[in-house]
Order: sequence, then structure tokens, then C-alpha cells
Amino acid sequence: MQVELRHMARAKEFTVSIADKPGALGKCFLALAAGGVNILAFQSYVEERESLVRFVADETAAARAVLAETRMIFEQTDVAVVKLRHRPGALGRAAALLGEEKINIDYSYGGLEPDSKLALLVFGVDNLSRAAAVLDELAKQERAENGLSTSAGIEPERRPSQET
Repeated sequence: MQVELRHMARAKEFTVSIADKPGALGKCFLALAAGGVNILAFQSYVEERESLVRFVADETAAARAVLAETRMIFEQTDVAVVKLRHRPGALGRAAALLGEEKINIDYSYGGLEPDSKLALLVFGVDNLSRAAAVLDELAKQERAENGLSTSAGIEPERRPSQET
């Protein structure tokens, strides 16, 4: 049996402003679910009496459409992302490698790859291109250490001319 290890270097992240009151986070995520969007990783926190949620979704275009249709206030940014085996030290190894390359981590959070045992690590960083290269190399090293194959990670965002 060959286990598949997926990796990627970049993903689109959504940051959504929601009311800081009971049920607001659930309403946001239920709207996304109704639109067929799966949340792969998220973090939620309160800042200055406003609740903010950051997340990476499996379907960027669908998430954007749902958020726009429900008139939620949101923005999109690029983040560095890597999928690694869910085991002790995976987060530490990724964060240490970024530090060794003098890449500052502004924030991070994690999730799980659906139907696998892979951890999805998300990093908001000050140098996305370098971070993406470092994390891509880390995923390659892990594949080599474990004799695993690779395939694409999160579907890349499609440009309108690419849609069928």
C-alpha cells in the first residue's frame, strides 16, 4: 500500500469580520457549507469587540461567492501552506525552518487534510515566495524520508478563462 503525501506552497486565505455574539461563527460556516465549501483550516479570535475568522477552503471561488452573497465583510490574502504527516514535531520543524531562513511568522494555524492523516499548516508570513519555497522543500524531504508519492494539494484558484 502506497500512502500519498500532498503538498503545496501557497493558498488563498479568507479573513471574515463577524459579529462577536453567540451563533455568528456557526452562521458563517453553515452558509459556506450550504454553498458546498469545506473548511480545511481555521482560526477565530476577537479583536476590539469584533470577531474575526481566518480560514482556508477547498473551493476558493465558491467561498468567495457565498461570502459575497451573504454580504459578509471579508478579504483574501495569500498564505504559505504545507501538508505534512500529523506527528510530533511537524509544526516545530516547519516553523524552525522558516526561522532559519529569516522568514517572520505573523500568525499560524492548522487543520487536517480531509480523508487523510495529514496536518495542514497555514502561515501568514512576511516573505511568501521564500516561505513557499522552504515549505515545499520540507514536504519533499518528508516524502523522501517516508518513501511517499505526491500529488497536487488544494485546487489552484481558476481564472475565469479556465472555467468550463
